[in-house]
Amino acid sequence: MPTAVVAPPGPLSPHRVLYLHGGGYLVGSSASHRPLLAGLAHATGSAVLAPHYRLAPEHPFPAALDDAYAAWTALRAAGIPARHIAVAGDSAGGGLTMSLLLRLRAAGEDLPGSIGLISPWLDLSCTADALTRNVASDAMLDPSWLPDAVADYAGPHTGAPELLPLDADLAGLPPLHVVAGADEILVDDADTLVERARAAGTPVTYERAPGMWHAFPTLAGLLAEADASLRTLGPALRADCLR
Repeated sequence: MPTAVVAPPGPLSPHRVLYLHGGGYLVGSSASHRPLLAGLAHATGSAVLAPHYRLAPEHPFPAALDDAYAAWTALRAAGIPARHIAVAGDSAGGGLTMSLLLRLRAAGEDLPGSIGLISPWLDLSCTADALTRNVASDAMLDPSWLPDAVADYAGPHTGAPELLPLDADLAGLPPLHVVAGADEILVDDADTLVERARAAGTPVTYERAPGMWHAFPTLAGLLAEADASLRTLGPALRADCLR
């Protein structure tokens, strides 16, 4: 599977970041996310690996999840301990990150050392209140696009446990570091995950950025708030993986 590797100059930290890009499971690539990948690589001091997982509608669920799992398995086969790998993603990539985490746990495998979620899309029912409450304030994402994306990606599998992270047992997970825009249409997904994970005893940090829209850190290099967010997220992922 083609995988982009983005790394800062100089000696690298021994941990690695597996990054799953967003795009509604339909679009996106390491090219569309290169500024974010570069910012995260500098912030973590490590290599960030972004697999070009298969996209719907040509490749519906579970193709993307199978590819994410294959990328994880390749890192492990290369000798990198699970605790030294952070898995992160934005939007649909955040949902895919949680799906991978649930698959690993269900299989009894070692879990990543840290999880980073940027504006994660976790509720595929498309019924959250913020979809209408924040429709006028989200400069990035139009809620009318989401149901078609769900149909193309999940199809008849919307009830699969790996697609229902908000209904999962969130106890015993690695530390979660969540970033969302307070004015985005998917902020309810982040709010709910953070609330339930904390109630389950999982360590969580949450940046709920005022005035920000969906997946604003993808504008790294252009937006000061995006750069600041990555400068916070990166060291948190690194610290977890190097404990």
